[in-house]
Amino acid sequence: MEKEKKIKFFFGSTYSLIICLFLWVFFSKFSISDITSYEFIKNNTNNLTEIKNSNYLLVSIIFFISTIVWVLLLGFGTPICFLGGFIFGKWVGTILVLLSLCIGATFLYIIASFFLKEIIKNKFSKKFSSLSEKFKRNEFTFFLIYRFVGGIPFFISNILPTLFNVRVTNFLFGSILGMAPQIFIYVSLGSGLEKIIKDNLEPPTLLELFISPDIYIPIIGFITLLVVSIIIKNIFYKN
Repeated sequence: MEKEKKIKFFFGSTYSLIICLFLWVFFSKFSISDITSYEFIKNNTNNLTEIKNSNYLLVSIIFFISTIVWVLLLGFGTPICFLGGFIFGKWVGTILVLLSLCIGATFLYIIASFFLKEIIKNKFSKKFSSLSEKFKRNEFTFFLIYRFVGGIPFFISNILPTLFNVRVTNFLFGSILGMAPQIFIYVSLGSGLEKIIKDNLEPPTLLELFISPDIYIPIIGFITLLVVSIIIKNIFYKN
């Protein structure tokens, strides 16, 4: 119990410190009125594009490493997907986000397997005991389904497989294949928002946003993926 409290305190303190530091630096340079204005967003989008174009490889490496660190600090995946699409576009953004999230998740899984296994077992073994047999029958297939279905906070979904002793290679490649569809959709939304901001001098209305193919196609894809995930989830967890 004491060990669990120390681990929670460490991750919580580190995460909070980084967030507070970022917010302090950010708001020391910009005010609330600045960041909520469309002109500010558009100007900084253009500046970000210029920085990326002049230092593409460096920006890519920084984003890649930062995402891995973010995952290790128990960060969520969705903001990274939007940011990756916004900065790098649909295709390169998907590759960068997918690989960095999955590598970060794999590192977190390895750390959890060594240091947090008993804590995770005490917390989650009863709730997910029905999945143990499924993983034993065909580990890679069921882990692939587990990743595709989702529905669990990202950092929890990265450490839960310690209950089933999933092999590291199955974890990595199952994550890449299972998470690819949802990551592509989220990244496409981020890329669509960047394109709309770049092409419009004035802030677009909600209607203009939703009738843009760069927005409504990913949304349709998201809804379709959600329906398919719910169907598979019902089959997966019942049988």
